[in-house]
This record gives sequence, C-alpha cells and structure tokens, in this order.
Amino acid sequence: MEPIRGEEKALVLDFLNIAEDYLRDGYRMPHPRVDIHETEDSLDTIAQEVHSCASCILASTRNNAVAGEGHPQPLVLVVGEGPGSEEDKTGRPFVGPAGQLLDRMLAAIDLSRQTNCFIANVVKCRPPNNRDPAPEEITACAPFLARQLKILRPLVILTVGRVPTQALLHTTEGIGRLRGRFFEYQGYPLFPTYHPSALLRDPSLKRPAWEDLKILRAKLDELMESQSS
Repeated sequence: MEPIRGEEKALVLDFLNIAEDYLRDGYRMPHPRVDIHETEDSLDTIAQEVHSCASCILASTRNNAVAGEGHPQPLVLVVGEGPGSEEDKTGRPFVGPAGQLLDRMLAAIDLSRQTNCFIANVVKCRPPNNRDPAPEEITACAPFLARQLKILRPLVILTVGRVPTQALLHTTEGIGRLRGRFFEYQGYPLFPTYHPSALLRDPSLKRPAWEDLKILRAKLDELMESQSS
C-alpha cells in the first residue's frame, strides 16, 4: 500500500470532521483548515519508492533494487558504489564475497550492520556487467541517499571505493589519494577507504585498509566521548 500523501491526509481529516458534525448536530460546523506538510519520512517509505523507481535506465535491467539495510540509528553510514550480481538477486547490499569481507572489516573495529551501521549505495540498481554507474544514474538516485542520510544522522560516513567517494565529494582524484583522510560532507565527517573488492583483487591493499579502519575507529571514539561529556 502506498503511503498517504499530505493532501490526502487533509481530505481525510476534513471528511471526518464533516461526519462528526452531522452525527452530533445534524449540520456542519466551521473548522479551521488543517495544513499538513510532507515532513514525515521513513526508511521503509524510501525503500518502497526505491523498489518501484523507474527514473533511469537501470530499472529496465535490474532484478531487484537494493535500498540498503542496517541499524536505524547508526554510528556509521557505509556508502558503496552499487549492487553487484548477488545483491541484484537478493535485494540486499554487500552480500557477495566483497560484502562478506566488508562485514569482517567492520567487525574488526566493533561495527556491524546489525548493531551500529547502515549500508547503502550511490545507485540502488545494478549497472549491467558491473560497469561504473553513469553520472545521470547517480543523479537519479541521489535524492534517496540524501533522504536516508537525513533520517539516519550517523556520526561518520564511510565511503568504500573510488565511485562513491568521487560522487559525494565531486572530485576526480583517485581513491589512493583520497583514502585515509577526513572530508566534510553536508556537515558530516566523510572517510574514504578502499572497496573490499579491491582488497580481494590485490591483497597488498589490506594493510593500508586496516590502517584506515583504525583511524576511523579512533574518530568514532572521539566523537562518542564528546557526545557523552
């Protein structure tokens, strides 16, 4: 069932007022107009819209859109590139080999999608043959990620890989130069590191990725301490 929009809510309230008046008094009483704004949003609403989205060409080739999953009040919002083959089959983010490695990477610094992370992507549908998402595809999906960020309000955004990092920071610099440093994104600290699939292809990247994760953990501890003081 689609969510009731603001205008529809107002009409429902107006109808209920009329019904109450006639049942009680036999005629309609004046009521002030209720102005209902579309301020409510939820992760479930966004997920429903993602699953029915047809805003770009990727909708025609997907099996399942992948809205994202995780804790609704996360310490970290993990942002990847887009669904791969396994994700397209299951409708869940990061469940293939790279996703399994990501889970282990997060667990090494006491993070997980079950308890304190939310995992999303800059595009919600799989690009054919795992190609890079096109700029117009990223643009079409950008409002979904923006709304998720507004609801989740993480302490840190962790971008994994070149594509999401460049997309959010609007840069063409490579991930090798961007990783391991904090940037600002819409008021949030954004921290890039290598994509887990890169680590699977090149095991020599595991050590610098581990150094990145330790920096991220230290930043989280600092932010959590400042919140509690």
